[in-house]
Amino acid sequence: MPSYSSQDLLRIAKRFNNPKRTYLLVDPLQAKHVPVSPKRALEMMESLGDLLKKYPGPRLVIGFAETATAIGAAAASRSLGECVYLHTTREEIPGAEDWILFSEEHSHAVEQKLWGGGLAERIDKAEHIIFVDDEISTGKTLINMAAQLRARFPRLAGKELVMACLIDRLSPEHEQRLAEAGIRCERLVKLPQADYDGAVADLRVQEAAPPPPAEEHTFLHWELDCPPLPDPRKGVPIRSYLDCCGQMARAFLESAKGGLAGLDSAVVLGTEECMYPALVLGKALEERGLSVRCHATTRSPIGICGAPGYPITSGSKLPSFYGGPRDTYIYDPAPCGALIVVSDAPACRRAALEALISAWAPFGPRSFFFIQGGRHVWYL
Repeated sequence: MPSYSSQDLLRIAKRFNNPKRTYLLVDPLQAKHVPVSPKRALEMMESLGDLLKKYPGPRLVIGFAETATAIGAAAASRSLGECVYLHTTREEIPGAEDWILFSEEHSHAVEQKLWGGGLAERIDKAEHIIFVDDEISTGKTLINMAAQLRARFPRLAGKELVMACLIDRLSPEHEQRLAEAGIRCERLVKLPQADYDGAVADLRVQEAAPPPPAEEHTFLHWELDCPPLPDPRKGVPIRSYLDCCGQMARAFLESAKGGLAGLDSAVVLGTEECMYPALVLGKALEERGLSVRCHATTRSPIGICGAPGYPITSGSKLPSFYGGPRDTYIYDPAPCGALIVVSDAPACRRAALEALISAWAPFGPRSFFFIQGGRHVWYL
C-alpha cells in the first residue's frame, strides 16, 4: 500500500469571504478542487479503504458531502464483506422526507442531512459503522451526529464506530473527546497543530468571476445502453454501485468512440456531490492511453491567488447543474481534447452547460459531453 505525507496531501488556500474559517485545506490528489490523474486519486482513496480491512464483517460506510463522497465510495469499494454505502447531502430529494439533520458549523453551507429510510435495518446488519471525510479537525460534527443516531437507533450502542479520513489534525484533547464518544479514528496522514488562519491572513484573493456570456449551442443527445446510476444519498450496496459506474464508463467509451477519435487528452468533471462516477470514467479513459485529469465543480467559494505555491490560481463561477439560484465553482481549468462532465443532476440545465463551455473555451476542447444520471448524454 502506498504511504502518504503532508507534502502529498496538503496545500493551503484561503476561503473567499468566510469568517467562520478563513482557510481551506486542499488535497491535490483528491480530484475535487484541482485536477489530478484519476488513477492517482483512486489509489489514494483506496489506500484509506485498505486501512479499514482490520474491521471485517458487514459494514455501513457513510461519506460526508460535499468533498468526501468519492472518498467514501472508494474506501467502501475495498470492503471484504457486505457493505452499504450512503452519503450525506445538502440537496433536496423529491419525495424523500425521512432525514436526520445536522450541522457542519465551519462550512460554507452549514446544514447537512442523512437519509433515515431503512437506516435501522442497515445498522442492524452492520458490525461496523464507518464515517468517511477528507479531514477531521475537532470531531465536533461527528460526535454530535453520532449522538443523534444513537438516540434514534438504540442498537447503534452495540456497534463499533470508526472515523476514517485522509488528514487527521485532532489535538490530544479532541482525540480524547472522540474516544470518550466511542469513536475510533483511522487516517492516512496525521498533522501537527498549526495556525492555518495565520498562514493565509496576508494573502490577497479574489472570487472566481462568471465566464463571458456564452453563445447558444445546439446539443445532440443519445442514451447509453446501461442502467441509470443508483443514488448513494439513499444508500446502495457498494458492489451494485461499482458495477453501475463501470457499466456507464464502458457504455460511454463504446458509443463515444467517434467523438474521442484522434484525441490524446481529456478532462473529466464531477459535479458537486457526484464525483466517484467521473473518476471511474476518467480511469477507464486513462487505461486507453489518454492523458486524463479529473476534478469537480464545488459549492465552495475559494479565493484565487497567484502567490507562489498557492493551489487555486484560476476559476469560474457558474450556475449550479442542480438548478435553483445557487452558484457553483470550477477551479484551475486546463487544456484538453475532450471535456466530459459526469453528473447525477436530475435534468440537463442548459445555462450551466453553456457557462461551463464558455469557461473552458480558452483551453480548446474539440469535443464536449455531458453525461446525466448515468444514461443520458448531451454532446457537441
